[in-house]
Amino acid sequence: MTRKPRLLVVEDEEAIRAGLVDVFVFHGYEVAAVADGRQGLARALAERFDLVLLDVMLPGLDGFAVCEAIREQDRELPIIMLTAKVADEDIVNGLRLGADDYVGKPFGVQELVLRVEAVLRRTRGAVDEARHLVLDADARIDVAALSGAIDGVEQRFTRREMDILRYLHAHSDRPVAREELLREVWGYARHLELETRTVDIHVAKLRRKLERDVREPARLVTVRGAGYRLVTACD
Repeated sequence: MTRKPRLLVVEDEEAIRAGLVDVFVFHGYEVAAVADGRQGLARALAERFDLVLLDVMLPGLDGFAVCEAIREQDRELPIIMLTAKVADEDIVNGLRLGADDYVGKPFGVQELVLRVEAVLRRTRGAVDEARHLVLDADARIDVAALSGAIDGVEQRFTRREMDILRYLHAHSDRPVAREELLREVWGYARHLELETRTVDIHVAKLRRKLERDVREPARLVTVRGAGYRLVTACD
């Protein structure tokens, strides 16, 4: 018998929390739900979940603090943040702390279900075709370990960051558009204009780990009008 995917919903508004539980149970998920950040963090770290739906505004610990604490111990657990604020600084902060994506309130239930399905599909379907990604003599990445030696410094990557690197490495002969990354890495069949920020922020995080000088990228470059390209030793 196939195991049902397990979701953890961390949401303090009772009506929204109950609604999310009902929706995802109806769609075949096993769902646990808590109303504050401290409980959410404790359960996320103590139990096995496939994905966390995490509200930003929470009592106890806010969603940003919970996300950061989860990422300190688990770089693979997918996190989608739910936020009533769609200000750039809130979005940037959540993604920089390690969230896979964000959904602004009010949101369409079907859209949220599709996003969760897309993230889980990518997570379950990720197969490491290569054990290592070698960019050059000073940048070697261990795919399975989610880590790498970059210019003599050990760097740690989240699962989403590694998925981006793997896709760019597999297509290093050409630039990859933001829309293609949203479709192939995030699994979105469609996207909103704001969602391209998700890609840009993840790329900015990767550059801080990969580049000697983020102001002049040499390994993860922008090709004007075309997208991003990962430069490898064979280029």
